[in-house]
Parts: sequence; C-alpha cells; structure tokens
Amino acid sequence: MPFSLFSWLLLAAGILLELLPQVAAAQTVPAGPPVLREASLRTDTATYLLSRNTVMQAGGPALYFWYRRDDETAELRLYPASNRPLRLRRSPDYQVLDSLSREADGSFRTRLKFQNLTSSRFLRLVVEQAADSVGKASLRQVVSLLPLARTTVDLRVSDNELFVGEEKVLELTSSNARNVRATGEWVRGTDFDYRLVADANGVLRLHVLPNQLGARTLALKLQTERPTLGPGGHLSYQLPVLRQEFNVKASRLRFLSPDKRSVTMDEASRRKGVELILDNGRFFELRRTYRIEDQEEPGGELIADLFIRQFLSNDRVLCYLRPYNTHRQTEGYLYIKDADVARYLTNLDITPQAVIRNVQVLHRGGDWTPGLSVSPGETVDVRLEGEGLLKSRVSFEDLPVIPSDSSVRTDARLVYRVRVPVSFDKRKSTIFNAGQPTGYALGIKEFQRPHPLDFVSVVYGDGARPITRLNGPVLYDGTIRDVVFQFNPNAIDGNEQLYGKQFLSFEIRILNSKGDLVEQRSVDNVVICPGDQSARAAFYQDKQCRTDPLSLNSLLGRKTYDLDEWSRIIITVKHQSSQYADPGYTQTVELVLKRRYKFDIDVSFPAGLLTRRQGESGYGDLGGISLATLAQFSFYSPTKINRLRPYKIGAGFVALNAFNLGSSGTNRDLGVVILGSVYPTRREAKFTFPLYLGGGFLLGTQKWFYMVGPGIGVRL
Repeated sequence: MPFSLFSWLLLAAGILLELLPQVAAAQTVPAGPPVLREASLRTDTATYLLSRNTVMQAGGPALYFWYRRDDETAELRLYPASNRPLRLRRSPDYQVLDSLSREADGSFRTRLKFQNLTSSRFLRLVVEQAADSVGKASLRQVVSLLPLARTTVDLRVSDNELFVGEEKVLELTSSNARNVRATGEWVRGTDFDYRLVADANGVLRLHVLPNQLGARTLALKLQTERPTLGPGGHLSYQLPVLRQEFNVKASRLRFLSPDKRSVTMDEASRRKGVELILDNGRFFELRRTYRIEDQEEPGGELIADLFIRQFLSNDRVLCYLRPYNTHRQTEGYLYIKDADVARYLTNLDITPQAVIRNVQVLHRGGDWTPGLSVSPGETVDVRLEGEGLLKSRVSFEDLPVIPSDSSVRTDARLVYRVRVPVSFDKRKSTIFNAGQPTGYALGIKEFQRPHPLDFVSVVYGDGARPITRLNGPVLYDGTIRDVVFQFNPNAIDGNEQLYGKQFLSFEIRILNSKGDLVEQRSVDNVVICPGDQSARAAFYQDKQCRTDPLSLNSLLGRKTYDLDEWSRIIITVKHQSSQYADPGYTQTVELVLKRRYKFDIDVSFPAGLLTRRQGESGYGDLGGISLATLAQFSFYSPTKINRLRPYKIGAGFVALNAFNLGSSGTNRDLGVVILGSVYPTRREAKFTFPLYLGGGFLLGTQKWFYMVGPGIGVRL
C-alpha cells in the first residue's frame, strides 16, 4: 500500500537522526598537541600565568595583565610541552629586546617592549615549534593577550552656574587620560547635552549645554579604551558615573545659532540680502522684518535687517539678512529686535568685501616703501592694507609665496613673503584676489647695483691686468703705444648674485714731468652689460651696451707714444652715482713713463782743479776756473719717480784755466776728457758744488793728463 505523508515524514526524520552524529563528527577537527605547557608574563609589579590569569573574550581565552605605561616592558617565559626548541614570531605590537634563550628550568626567556598598549588591538603571541628530524610536523600556538588598565576620572567645578543655550567647557582630570574614550560626539539628554573632546596635548575637555532650568544633576557616563577586570572575571569598559550638580538659570534672551559664522557686506548683499538659517524663535512672524542692533537698549546702531522668509521642518527658519554695518563676534552679541524691544540674541561676523587700498614692499635690510619694483632672485615682503583681508585669497602671478612665522594676518593687513625666481620672464607680476586682478602689480626691475671693478682690465704694453690689482703708480720703462681698457661682461653676474648693467665714467689726465696738466678728457655713460652666461642676459639687451675696448689714443690730442719721459697718465674709473642707490666703486690707474738714464749736453765750470800731466811729477798748483762741455749721462733712481742719482759721467772738451786772467804765464790748454761728477741730491738748492774726476788728452801739449777737483753749478 502506498505510504502516507506522515509515513514519509517519519522515514525522513529517522534518516536525519542517523546522519547527524556522522556530520558532527566530520565537522569536528581534533586539536593538535599543545606547544606550551605554561607561559608567564612578568611586569614590574606582578607575574601573570597562562594557566591561572586568563579571561574569556570574544576571540576566546586571553592572558590578561595590568599595565601602567603604553610602552610597558615585560619578561616573557615560555614552558614547552616537549623538549623541542621554541620560536617567537615577531609582531609590530611589541619589540623583542632579547633573543629567546633556554633557562636552567627548561623554559625559554625573553623581554618584550610593547608599543602603544592603549590603542593596539588583537594583541597576541605566536609561538612556533619547528619540525624535527624524526618527521614530526611543525606546531604553532597562539596566546591572546589582554592589557588591563586602572583609570580614574574626576570633575571639579569652581562655578556651578550654567545658562540655558550657553555652552560651557570644563576640564576633566584623569590618571590615564589616553584610556578615556573621547569621541567628540554629542550625547543628548533631557537636562544636558554633553560631549568629551581630547585636545592635542591629551587634556580632556567636557562641553556641557544645559537644556532645563533649576538645580540639575549631570550624570556623566564615560567609557575606556582598555577594560578593567571585575568580580568573577567580568570585563568592564564603563567608568563609574560622575555626578555634578549645576544651577541652571534662564537667559533673558534666547540665543539663536546661525548656520553661517561670517557674512560679507557688499553691494549685492545690501540690496538682495544673504540667505541665513536661524533657530526658530517663539515670537517670529512669517514675512516680517526685524532689526539687528549692537545693544539691547533702544537706539543702538543698525547692523542689519532680518526678513523671515520660511519656517523649516527642523525647528529652524530661513531668513534674508541685509547687512548695513560691519560687526565682529569679539565686539559682543547682536540683538534681534521687534521695533525697539530685544527678542533674541545671535552673533556672527559681518565683514566688508576684501578691498586692497595700499601695497608696500620691504627689501632685505631696508624699510617699507610704496615702490613695487622687485628684482629677479630677490626675496621680499609684500604688505597689503585694506578691509576684509582675512576673506581674501591673494596670489601673485607666477611667483611662489614662502611660508613665514613672522607673517601678519589681520582683517586690515596681510604680509606675504615672495620669492622672485632668477628665471622670471615677465615685466610684472599681477596681484590677484580670488583670481581677479586687484589693480596692483609687482614690477620686475633688473638689478642695478655697483659691482667691484675687477671686470675692467687695462692694457698698456704688457698683458691685460685687472685695474683692481694696480694699487699705486705703475712705472713703465718703455714707450706706451696706447692705453686700452677691456671689459669682461661674464664676470658681472653670478649664479646667485645679480648686479645688472654697470654705468662707468672715465676721467683722464696727462701730466708732464713737472706735474703740470697737459691734457684732460672725460668719458661718461660707458654702459657694460652682463654677458651671455648671466641668467638674465636676454633682459639686458640694450644698444648702449659696450662690447669693444676703450682706447685712450682715440680720445687724446697728444698720443701716449708722444709723451715725454716721466709723464704721468692718470685714469680714474668710477660708477656713475646717479644710476645707483648705493655708493659705487672708484679705481685710479696711474702710469708713469719711467727712464733709467738721461743723455744731455752739459756745460760746467770746474774750478781749483788739481791737474797732473804726463811726464810731470806732482799735481802742481790749483788751477783757475775751467770750462767743460760734456755729452753727459745722468742716471735715475729705480725706486723713485723722476729722481736722479748723485753721479754723472760724460765725455767732451775742457778748457783748462779758461777764466784765469791773473798772469800771462798760466798754463792754458784744451783737452779731450772723460769726466765723472758727483752732485748733491737736494732739489731746492740753487747753487751746487759738484766734484769732478776724470782724465784725457791735451791737444796743445800733446800729453795725457788726469784731473780732480770741485766745480760750480747754478740751477735756474
């Protein structure tokens, strides 16, 4: 007979009951042999054992231990279940200070330094036992760790008065502030709303906002990051409830919070208004305008008009705010009035549209100046003055702004530090506000600073020499064919130091050997521009830039090669002061036409000569005044200018006793002589008495003779 439905159900139930044990047995995996017989974790206060100090948590049993510091150091001992060595796997949650070593009692010991125990999650030890040669497989055992922390929190209030609608911030003290969970989220309640915030220094601050009047008790329920262990192994993350009594008073005027903290007052906002969402007031009427003044009493300054446009579903109202005057929140509250009666309080910033009225520039080492010219490679401070500048978004066209601790940021003044790149390729950098030109721009002006004159060299006979190395007169023994000044444009601008165009002037004076002025010339506006190696070479292009040398003979009427001995060429090279804000450099080049000797025909009057003739004995009597005409060489001192040495030598004729008219028997004769003389070196002497020494051949008696004696010299 066919089975009924009930019979089929009984058969299916029997088969299921037979299969359930098999399925359960198939799903149960037998656990492997344990790796550890025991494990201990010892801190500076207690020792915790795996067999004794465990607690159940969501992931299974865990070895708990108490800690006081986030970087707690603990000693770990592992007792293996067999004689096989153990290995501890490394983890970023802790640092293994010692290698795992076997102790005398058979345990393995090391030290661990934990990393941030308060915020670390799923802390565990992974212990491994390697495979041996017999063929036993490697084993692993995971020991979960649970740090426990004791945390206390206290709230001390010096003034327990609160006002409805006014938020108050209180400071909490805690033995372990990092372990207190501070989410910053508002906890809503009937009497109070509060939230807990931890600042950058870890200080706990409680924000309290009362909702009800009268004596109210704030019940503060806080949680911890790490739990504490209660009776029966119960883990608790809840701190004891903190209770604080407050006396909540009603404010005369209700404070309405706006959705905007700042409104810009410009022509559009004055005419059309700015949309603003406020808390709903009990006395607000739809499509009505209210006054906003800066004082509660009648007759205050009108700050804005508030037009109620629409009520919203979240107990707020949509308004139009038309500002007429500026206001800062730091200046006090704003009063919303119906006629002259204050109904509500609010506060927000009403600031003017960002307007720049003045721009000044500060160069390094200078003062603030209204001139907006800056130079490539320069770092300057730019000061903007005006109104509503805190709302501005100032930028400089293609110029980077360098952050600075000394920058000033107020509503009336902004200071930016700007760097002008050396490669900046524009003539000006426009100052923008929110992408719109402000009407001000920084003009890019090439550097025009005096450079030391080492880029100027002079050629006067030898090779080119920088004029800065010619300190003092240069004595040149030879003919100066020309004096040529050469310029090295690539020596002006460096990689970081820029100088720009150099404006030079040359003053030329020619003096004779006596110091009298022979000729004078001036060359002005000699412009030397930096060369191609300068980063700004393309911006120095000017028809006035000189590249060819400057020749003195092209300027002088009397050429340098036609100058007499001991003439002086004095050239003064200097920067033109009218072209620079700083004093320029000046260098003087003095060239002296030096000579070693001088040849001249000299007429002198030796007197009282002692003469010895050939074949005669003795020198005889002193002779009278003789006349000597000599071709004579004079010698100059090598270290002095136009100073003769005290001796001369020459050859010529001498008329012995030419002016001796005393007797007719005087021995007069004419001789050819070589004569040396010694002169005094005093320049101011008009009469001199040189000494003569020499000899020669007498033409009358045809005899050789020698002579020595003084003479008379007259300087006109």
